[in-house]
Amino acid sequence: MMKGAHFPTAAAFALLALATFHLVSASDPSPLQDFCVALNTTQTAVSAVFVNGKFCKDPKMATADDFFFPGLQIPRNTSNPVGSNVTAVNVEQIAGLNTLGISLARIDYAPNGGLNPPHTHPRASEILVVLEGTLYVGFVTSNPDNRLITKVLYKGDVFVFPVGLIHFQFNIGKVNAVAIAGLSSQNPGVITIANAVFGSNPPINPDVLTKAFQVDNNVVQYLQKQFWYDNN
Repeated sequence: MMKGAHFPTAAAFALLALATFHLVSASDPSPLQDFCVALNTTQTAVSAVFVNGKFCKDPKMATADDFFFPGLQIPRNTSNPVGSNVTAVNVEQIAGLNTLGISLARIDYAPNGGLNPPHTHPRASEILVVLEGTLYVGFVTSNPDNRLITKVLYKGDVFVFPVGLIHFQFNIGKVNAVAIAGLSSQNPGVITIANAVFGSNPPINPDVLTKAFQVDNNVVQYLQKQFWYDNN
């Protein structure tokens, strides 16, 4: 009887462990087919399969263009308030990336202070390689340490930003800088800190931000009235 009494508890732990495994491995899992080219919902047929947030095209209908994106060598316009421009190449641009768990981006930085502002990618780690210029880059570790880890990068240097951590890149050179970033998700997402906190829609109650940042309420209201540029 004692052995039988322990069975429900053991079974519960086993089920919990199994559920935890599935939760941990739920982000961009390995596909069980060669590819799953994404379809726009307007193109979706009744028989389409829904995988990783996208409907899949019949594999027999896939073409080379489903795996192709042109023009990444073209410099982007950095004449904006932050002095940078991010060209994303994820599942929205290349439908064939669906379920493959990778994407990339080109980042252009204006001379003398072009900034890719502090931001996070909630679903991806990032590996950055500098093609041209000199960048001051860094990320901040999670609470309670909030340790700042930084490095000055030159042409050919590579730096990694761990998943979910706040990070940035800043052009400290006198010429344009260019970098390519690889990301470990087909849809990494981006949360630009200033835009999210002070430019949310609708705005966060100023009393919340006044308390959080320990500043005068007028400072918060001033920041909330600014135009927070999205460089993506």
